[in-house]
Amino acid sequence: MKAFLNEDFLLQSGTAQALYHQYAASMPIIDYHNHLVPKQIAEDKQFENITQIWLYGDHYKWRAMRAHGVDEKYITGNASDEEKFMKWAETVPYTMRNPLYHWTHLELQRYFGVTELLNAESGKRIYDHCSALLKTKEYSVRNLLRKMNVRVLCTTDDPIDNLAYHQAIAASGFEIKVLPTFRPDKAMAVDDELSFIEYVNALSDVNGKTIQNLQDFKDAIKDRHDFFHSVGCRLSDHGLEHIYAEDYTEEEIAHIFSRLLSGKMVNKNEKWQFKSAMLVYFAHLDHSKGWTQQFHLGALRNNNNRLLSSLGPDTGFDSIGDFEQAKSLSKFLNTLDSTNQLAKTILYNLNPRDNELFATMTGNFQDGTIVGKIQFGSGWWFLDQKDGMEKQINALSNMGVLSHFVGMLTDSRSFLSFPRHEYFRRILCNLIGQDVENGELPADMPWLGKLVQDISYKNASQFFNFE
Repeated sequence: MKAFLNEDFLLQSGTAQALYHQYAASMPIIDYHNHLVPKQIAEDKQFENITQIWLYGDHYKWRAMRAHGVDEKYITGNASDEEKFMKWAETVPYTMRNPLYHWTHLELQRYFGVTELLNAESGKRIYDHCSALLKTKEYSVRNLLRKMNVRVLCTTDDPIDNLAYHQAIAASGFEIKVLPTFRPDKAMAVDDELSFIEYVNALSDVNGKTIQNLQDFKDAIKDRHDFFHSVGCRLSDHGLEHIYAEDYTEEEIAHIFSRLLSGKMVNKNEKWQFKSAMLVYFAHLDHSKGWTQQFHLGALRNNNNRLLSSLGPDTGFDSIGDFEQAKSLSKFLNTLDSTNQLAKTILYNLNPRDNELFATMTGNFQDGTIVGKIQFGSGWWFLDQKDGMEKQINALSNMGVLSHFVGMLTDSRSFLSFPRHEYFRRILCNLIGQDVENGELPADMPWLGKLVQDISYKNASQFFNFE
């Protein structure tokens, strides 16, 4: 019987152990998609206790606590931080075989040196130990990033953000690059017409120019895109149920925008036309600057209306959706490719039934100009666990070229989530190691070592050209 979470955790063969310990473990981290708060990095925030850094905003843990029958008072309510942590500690033993069990103990080990299992009995000791460490300078936000050997991280930012904190971080001389990512979803979110008009007005205020028509709107977005680029942004990101790829003319889109701006309702087909046109426009801007565009597709969001109304979005009420993906995605990418304006692209799916669909779709638009130009992104959200990662890696291996994969990201709101890169690397090394042990791959350790180092770090470094 192997000890839980020992140095060979998830590494089931000697080859896997050698690949991880000799090649993958020491590689730096490029976290090219997360939801960290740049203000906290700029101010080098010191968290008061482990609840604040670990449980605030973590809807993964919130879902598990609700399933365990924990009252909302101890999740997002007004209970004390210590009480909230103790409720999480009581929940943890019941999360076995959920990735939260692995992540929880991996993070306690890597950041705080805690090897004791977290449960109701150990919770107070662990809370006191970790909270005391977090109050020391060694555990400031910037030092936590240093501790994990992070080189680059990319936050997720709305076009109207002034990026003041990103600029402050760069001016401070902080050696880790903290770069914005352009997330223009609200600039095409016309399902709620009133919210869209409010966004247009906010965009106008930020740019200091009146938006009276579609061209003004597009010019305003381009101004923000240019500004983001000047601050180091090299990626965009979109969170959509599916790609929109309806036929349209510029005249139709101008008319739809005019109706929206005047407060008139538009029908579903017109909304989809507008979204389709804006996606193409965003993609053209990305291509013109050599950015990478990311598409996170397939989430069915805000399912629980009762709790959504009291807690708001991003609080743990989203799930995997079953949207049709292939035709619209193909049409969209083909539209961009037909005018040679298809930027580097990463496609993430949330429904595992679509793994092979996405993996094969990327192959349709590789054109030999850029290594791995179109990427099948790592297991995302509900799929960023052992089974989901293995399925994504296997689908990519079977349908594409794993060697050019740009690897893992945290997609997290917590500064304690960076061991997810280690988790991914161990899973990757284990899969390759097992193939070697089975005689399905040659035992060429220098080449295999290069492969895991490339996927862990080097491919992303070259693909995004941050450094």
